[in-house]
Amino acid sequence: MSDASTALGVRLYPDLVERGGLAPALIETGARHGLDLGHITAPEQGRSRFTCAELHSDQGVVCVGLGSQARYFMIDIRVSGEVLARGDVMDLLQVAQVASAWRAGLTLAELTATFPFMEEIKHRPAPVAQVS
Repeated sequence: MSDASTALGVRLYPDLVERGGLAPALIETGARHGLDLGHITAPEQGRSRFTCAELHSDQGVVCVGLGSQARYFMIDIRVSGEVLARGDVMDLLQVAQVASAWRAGLTLAELTATFPFMEEIKHRPAPVAQVS
């Protein structure tokens, strides 16, 4: 059994095993569908080199991970390390479409309207210090 098939699980992700992991599968999916996904990276070592990918753009980073008990892709949109939107989807093409749309400049409101499985994360304002 290859390292990729051990890390990914042949039953849940046979397409990713065949392509050598999540990042190469996203690159191929983007190319096949004419989507601009920008620079895609994966960790260099360990299991996560097959199961995680980051798609970088001027807007921020789209981080993608895999479900371990069922087939689904977990998407976080991060700006300056802060998660601004999150979603789960079962189709790799939809992951690529989210990343391409974010890279193209869609706002969070537009992104969540276009992709209903994505949800904007509402952050609470920092508490204001009371001056006595």
